[in-house]
Amino acid sequence: MQDSPFPRPLVVGIDVGGTKTHLRARAGDELVADHIRPSSGWRPHDPVAAADWLAALVAGALPAGARPAAVAVGAHACETPRQCAEIRAALRLHFDAPASVVGDAELLVPAAGLDRGAGLVAGTGSVAVGRREDNTPVQVGGWGALLGDEGGAAGLVREAVRVVWAAHDLGEEPDELAKRLLAAFEVPDVPALGGALEGATSPSADWGRHAPAVFAAAEAGSSLAGAVLTEGGRSLAALVVRLAARGVPVDDVVVAGSTVLAQPVLYDAFVASLAERVPHARPRHLDVPPVEGALAMARSLL
Repeated sequence: MQDSPFPRPLVVGIDVGGTKTHLRARAGDELVADHIRPSSGWRPHDPVAAADWLAALVAGALPAGARPAAVAVGAHACETPRQCAEIRAALRLHFDAPASVVGDAELLVPAAGLDRGAGLVAGTGSVAVGRREDNTPVQVGGWGALLGDEGGAAGLVREAVRVVWAAHDLGEEPDELAKRLLAAFEVPDVPALGGALEGATSPSADWGRHAPAVFAAAEAGSSLAGAVLTEGGRSLAALVVRLAARGVPVDDVVVAGSTVLAQPVLYDAFVASLAERVPHARPRHLDVPPVEGALAMARSLL
């Protein structure tokens, strides 16, 4: 443990998200730092650069002379145990203190005050994580807008375009979903939606920002939009099913993400499908910031 001006050990938790990063530091019950900044510059596939970025973040957020006794990081796009271990090893060049680095979705279960369970995130993308009884981490989903992320904002838009195309091929007139997608993407007709998707510079972000059009169409009575959201909820439940099949305890499923928690129709479809397929699973909203999970993990290192 390094020297510190605080009477209790100083622990630092960091939630590096795809858009923003949240750092909190506590010494016992005392809140020492609560800092939010953009995640620009985060390079998780370069362990040395990632560790340098994290160290600079900590140095800029903590008071002068404050030295952490433990650091835990939940990192966006830290996709494998090997990758996370390499970032953790690089952090040793900066901190003479124990450190932990995991994928950001792994923060949900400890943030909810649980030792075991599944974490499900559905924001721009979608992913589910958990650990087997032997503590082996398991991640399912999280493949990005081009290949997966069903039930996340980008995946919902992709599937909405797919069903609109199918209706167009059957000779049907554009319904409310088609009209709202055309307006959102600013294209003149249904066939042009394909080019709009393919021309995206960053598919996850560029597609995902149009998800409100899908929800608005469903609210306006579009059966196509309703079907997309129902299937999206089933896809989220399927992630939990896959975790259970791989030996992850899923009695508690901690749910986070702006898409699923802000849209009752999607969340209700997820809950209904989960109850049908994994009756013993209990979904629960995460009602604290995920960074609290990083703090809990940091305390466990002391």
